[in-house]
Amino acid sequence: MGEKDLLYRFKHLDFMKMDRRTFLKAVGALGASLFLQNYRSQIVKALEFAENRIVWIQGGECTGCSESLLNGGEPDIVQAMQRLNLRIAYHELLIGQQGIFVEDELANTSELNSEILFEEVIKEKGYILVAEGAIPNGPAGTGKYCILGGKTYKEIFREAAENAAFIVAVGQCAAYSGVNSADSDIKDLMDFRGVAFTLEDGEKGILQELGIDKPVINIAGCPPHPDWMLLTLAAVILGKIRVPEDLPEVLDKWKRPKVFFPPGHTIHENCPRRGFYDRGEFDTVVGGEKCLWKLGCKAPYTNADCAVRRWNGYHSLCPQAGSPCISCVSAGFPDSSRPFFQEIEDVGIVGTNIDTVAKVVVGASLVAAGAHAVRKFTEKEEHEEEEGKGAENRDGGGAGEEGERTDEGEGAMEKGGMK
Repeated sequence: MGEKDLLYRFKHLDFMKMDRRTFLKAVGALGASLFLQNYRSQIVKALEFAENRIVWIQGGECTGCSESLLNGGEPDIVQAMQRLNLRIAYHELLIGQQGIFVEDELANTSELNSEILFEEVIKEKGYILVAEGAIPNGPAGTGKYCILGGKTYKEIFREAAENAAFIVAVGQCAAYSGVNSADSDIKDLMDFRGVAFTLEDGEKGILQELGIDKPVINIAGCPPHPDWMLLTLAAVILGKIRVPEDLPEVLDKWKRPKVFFPPGHTIHENCPRRGFYDRGEFDTVVGGEKCLWKLGCKAPYTNADCAVRRWNGYHSLCPQAGSPCISCVSAGFPDSSRPFFQEIEDVGIVGTNIDTVAKVVVGASLVAAGAHAVRKFTEKEEHEEEEGKGAENRDGGGAGEEGERTDEGEGAMEKGGMK
């Protein structure tokens, strides 16, 4: 379904009366730019008397998530904040406060001192806490591997989390600890944590360590797409996703919004190089135009809408630009994806040997396409099991089929645009 068709379909719907599923389909299909443009007047009316405060803190990270958000265009960050009536009350990177000392004089007001500003902002409870970057718990639980203004980031996070309405962990480091927890000799010593997970371990998030119980939404990616961040915030503040009531339905087991990380859809399905895969044609050196599987591409088992939404103003994505997908949205990243640029399994997709597929000219496309179908069938079964649907539901149709329709209803794309 093309952009004009989507606009025609959604522009006749009453934004204020949209149910959650329709809303999620709209934001997933249209993207931030078209969504905010199409419903601009209704959004302004809905938020006329509401102000949503954001406290954005940063720990062990590269600032790439903030940069990704700032690089978003149409709308840019300022336009989006204005249209959604969002106020960034605190953001370490963007605030104008200069520090403890200004021109060699102690700065004792929140207008000049970011530490005082932070203390004042978090006293007023109920804000949305956006966490960027992992939280170091080491050494030995002290958190002293990251100190800001004489205070550990672990303590800063604790203070901010306790008074927040809920937490949005943006980027791989905040969501799952990311590269900070990559296998190394100092991994355990530094003990970096994600907000609710450490890599794939849901028992070792910093919230569990601190004994804090708050709703969490993870916006995965290294970095995340600007749409994933903006539209998640939009869905919450516009009341289309109720926190915490709706989170079990709209988030996957990694606490990622299903609309952007569809459990039944992989990047591979809409990859511009997909045709080469189906014909069994693979690049073995960088710079070619064929499928990147043998160069380590993880797109066939990475759940995200990158290939439909695309990056850089909705124009490109990693495989299109010549880089294999490294599955940077997966909870185990980077260890689960390494080595990045090597085929990491001798046996390819669901038992089909990729070397054989690539070498056999006659019937190669059928074998590859068949492997893709088996992969999809297997993923479907695994997804149904995750959602609590056993073999009985699958054999009998009924509940299993309904479950699949639900996921597609809250997915990012229409069926016609997925294949």
